[in-house]
Amino acid sequence: MYHLHLLGQKRLTWLIMLTSLALIFLTGRLVWLQFIKSDVLQKKALEVRLRNVPVAAGRGNIYDRQGRILVTNTSTDSLYVVPFMIKDPEKTAKILSSLINIEAAEIFQRLKRPTCFEWIKRNLAEQIAQQIKALPLPGVFLVTECKRYYPYRDLAAHLLGFTGVDNQGLIGLENSFDGELQGKQGRIVIEQDAAGRELPEPIHKFFPPQQGKNLTLTLDATIQQFVERELNLIVQKYHPRLAVIIVMNPNTGEILALGNRPSFDPNNWLNTSRQIWDRNPAIWYNYEPGSTFKVVTASAALAEKVVKENDPFYCPGYIKVADRYIHCWLDGGHGSQKFSDVVMHSCNPGFVEVGLRVGKERFYHYLEKFGFGVPTGIALPGEAAGIVIPKDKATSLNIATMSLGQSIAVTPIQLLSAVSAIANGGILYRPQMVKKIQDLSGKNLVEFKPKPVCQVLPPEAARQTASLLEKVVLKGTGRNAFVAGYRVAGKTGTAQVVGEGGGYVSGRYVASFAGFAPVDDPRVSALVMIAEPQGGLYYGSQVAAPVFASVVRDTLHYLRVPETPGLKKPELPFVYEEEKKPVIIPNVINYPLEEGIKKLQESNLNFKTQGEGKVIYGQIPEAGVEVISGTTVILNLQKPTREQIKEQVTVPDLTGLKLTEAADLLARTGLFLEPSGTGRAFYQNIPAGSKVPHGKIIYVEFRPALKEDLRQKDKNVPSLLNITTEKEFIEYP
Repeated sequence: MYHLHLLGQKRLTWLIMLTSLALIFLTGRLVWLQFIKSDVLQKKALEVRLRNVPVAAGRGNIYDRQGRILVTNTSTDSLYVVPFMIKDPEKTAKILSSLINIEAAEIFQRLKRPTCFEWIKRNLAEQIAQQIKALPLPGVFLVTECKRYYPYRDLAAHLLGFTGVDNQGLIGLENSFDGELQGKQGRIVIEQDAAGRELPEPIHKFFPPQQGKNLTLTLDATIQQFVERELNLIVQKYHPRLAVIIVMNPNTGEILALGNRPSFDPNNWLNTSRQIWDRNPAIWYNYEPGSTFKVVTASAALAEKVVKENDPFYCPGYIKVADRYIHCWLDGGHGSQKFSDVVMHSCNPGFVEVGLRVGKERFYHYLEKFGFGVPTGIALPGEAAGIVIPKDKATSLNIATMSLGQSIAVTPIQLLSAVSAIANGGILYRPQMVKKIQDLSGKNLVEFKPKPVCQVLPPEAARQTASLLEKVVLKGTGRNAFVAGYRVAGKTGTAQVVGEGGGYVSGRYVASFAGFAPVDDPRVSALVMIAEPQGGLYYGSQVAAPVFASVVRDTLHYLRVPETPGLKKPELPFVYEEEKKPVIIPNVINYPLEEGIKKLQESNLNFKTQGEGKVIYGQIPEAGVEVISGTTVILNLQKPTREQIKEQVTVPDLTGLKLTEAADLLARTGLFLEPSGTGRAFYQNIPAGSKVPHGKIIYVEFRPALKEDLRQKDKNVPSLLNITTEKEFIEYP
């Protein structure tokens, strides 16, 4: 018994000891949690119950070089809800729906979600926000956010860019400098339990955001207005596919203005086609520059001393390279001339000879130095590199055509950078758009200096090239770019558009002019590029050069650049510069006048009418004659007289022919057509096989063909006249 008692006593002792240890541990743990770790645990518990909803910060302002605001922010109210606070979701949804143009069912679904926060609509109109504020709706809140505002609307739209609904930069400088322009986010703090349910006296706080840094640009809003004005006039007058004007300080690479058409309003970019705002033609559009690229060829030749200003050249109107003849734009050629005349007249054979003298290795050396084939590094997203044939694949013919600005594609910003290098003495600068980044107090955080890329040309070669380009404006193809009171240098260009499948597209051109002023102390360089102008005029000398003159004149006056007294104005404007190409005159006899004119214009031929009428009864020169594009074809609209009708000819069968087919067949036969209707030939007043005098008029009725006709035509049914039943009418394919 004693042993049993002792054993029980030991067990009790151990139990008491273990219980005491457990109590000591629990007491220590409680002290640890309640006193030592209480702050940390309270913070963690609060984090579990709190939800932080970010609120975008106001972005920094963007200023032009004179301190004028180009981009800023406006306050706007955004609507959100805390679902567990809403007493009557259905009623609340209906009330909000009537104000914000969102379906009540959609709002109701958001109000019933097991969350503590839901956006309903961002950036409310001020009037709507005031109405919501006046409503006694529990759980419905408004928060003030910043919305981007562009006071000048479409001014420099592609350059400035725009932001999305969360104030993030999407394109342009808004995108490139998004990190600097964005500020510190604010937040909305809301308290909830783990299931998103309401807590007694929940926390609901708003911590305002902090605005981002400001940008000051190299752009000048006044010069940009000059550019926008001219772009609007270009659109009104020529209705081009694209138009670009860039103005630069050639001594620093600073962009003073950059504009495109078509354009858009960044305040309402969602209402504009993505094709318009998604690409900036000034830095993205690849095109063959044509004669404006001859400035590169000339400067390279002068730098390599393979030619001098007074070296003799002879232009017979063409030059043969490999198995290809390259023609001069001037019919018959320029004859004997100096190199300065080659540049002044934009003589194609002369430039081909110069390019071949430079040679493949040196020519590609200057392509690389001038920055062609690679992006310029301008601080904008989406810049293209241009297109340059790889050197190891380039032939002598490629060098010849590249010397003229063909077989190479550049962007407008690349070409202007190259021209600016010639203007400033041979230094290529990286295009610059931002001068400095500042904080809200105006303190400079970052200042951007001009960035020279390399010395492309010796100063003397650049000076010689500038002198030659000045003669282009005074006496050559660039006379329409002359600015009274200032020495202007530059080069015109008219290039055909390359089709998607390769080869040039008839009737589609890019007109351009690139230059600078004053020649002796350049303050401004500019490029005007107009892609596919409509209305008949498309030469760089006629379309682009006058625009250059307007922009540069106003810019020089605005910058108060002193004029040079005693400068003589060119005697006459230059009106034609493009290569004339041989074409075969098409037949338009028997064509309705409108159809005939259209066919001549497709062949780049002009026309003049004689007599009155709606059908063409004669043409001079005759069909099949080879002439130069631009030749005038005289169209006779007078019906033939009896005296003109002599020998007998056989009337052909016109049944089933199109109007143009019938017209050509009768013309070859020596007969005239008097058409009526549209479609296929259905009836002719003189039967096929009849003998009639030469010059007789055949009256032909054209009708839309029948589906049944198509089936019978496939079965070699000889004539549509056999069909007399009524069926559904369609056009022949």
